[in-house]
Amino acid sequence: MADSYIIRLVNCAFFAFHGVYDEEGSLGQRFYVDAELEIDRGAALETDSLEGTVDYGVAFKVIEEVVTGQRKFLIEALALDVAKTLTDRFAEVRRVRIALRKPGAPVQGVLDHVEVVVEHRA
Repeated sequence: MADSYIIRLVNCAFFAFHGVYDEEGSLGQRFYVDAELEIDRGAALETDSLEGTVDYGVAFKVIEEVVTGQRKFLIEALALDVAKTLTDRFAEVRRVRIALRKPGAPVQGVLDHVEVVVEHRA
């Protein structure tokens, strides 16, 4: 039997002001976050209780606070902040993988978005 399981929060959307350029800091834009949390199995799966697992409503709020908080120039740094904050906040989390997308990246060309992926272990 597996000793861990995964909780995913997919396509969480936030408006924030990250980026290197002045316009990004004054106009802001949307950012999208996928968070994959590897959780110690513990007893939560057997007891059907929130105790011993991660309340994903609280995890969403943690992500929101970081993404809408202090401005970062690099989305790589922002993704790492999100990952570290989640592992600090939830003792049950072994590993966090954050994918952070910036659809309005200042790139001269046609693309859907820029994405970075960061993994962090507790």
